[in-house]
Amino acid sequence: MKKEKREIRPAILIIGAPGSGKGTQGTILGTIPRFFHCACGDIFRSLDTRTDVGQRFVSYSSKGDLVPDELTVELWEAQIDNWTDSHIYKPDIDLLVLDGIPRNVRQAEILEDYLKVHQVFHLSCPDRDELARRMRKRALKDNRIDDASDVVIEQRIKTYEEETKPIIEYYADNLVTEIDASRPPVEVLNSILSRVTELEFYHGFSDVTV
Repeated sequence: MKKEKREIRPAILIIGAPGSGKGTQGTILGTIPRFFHCACGDIFRSLDTRTDVGQRFVSYSSKGDLVPDELTVELWEAQIDNWTDSHIYKPDIDLLVLDGIPRNVRQAEILEDYLKVHQVFHLSCPDRDELARRMRKRALKDNRIDDASDVVIEQRIKTYEEETKPIIEYYADNLVTEIDASRPPVEVLNSILSRVTELEFYHGFSDVTV
């Protein structure tokens, strides 16, 4: 049963091509009090396939079909509710850091009913060779040899350019912060934190005792 009134959760988005370091930044931010990192991949990996929504996900994924955007967001909300009910995530005092969702403009539109996006961080790395180098290094480190192929890497970057990158234009210019992702991770992190602490809403969060 759906709730009569959805809770609008404060959030920031980290968007970037594969290899831009958005997962790294999200993970680090998630270790800071009042920041809660939510990666789309984590949601799918922790999915309870015994539930109705889990079964619907399996009906698509088992056939290799794309999961509809509405179902993707429903899966996301179900996991967020689970984290809320178990007090892992506290929506009244935690800032959501989203990485990997929304994946396209349609998902961004649907999420308007669930989120108040305070800032979008675009980790920009125009050098495709650098992105490919990072993706290849990560694939080998994680022992995912197939993901290190040039064909797979090129396809993932192409998919990002066509489906995910248009999200940046969906949000107002004053919500988007461009960050050079080719810089060292600590410098990228500093840029994100510096911008977040400038936002008006953040000061209410920072006053909450941990």
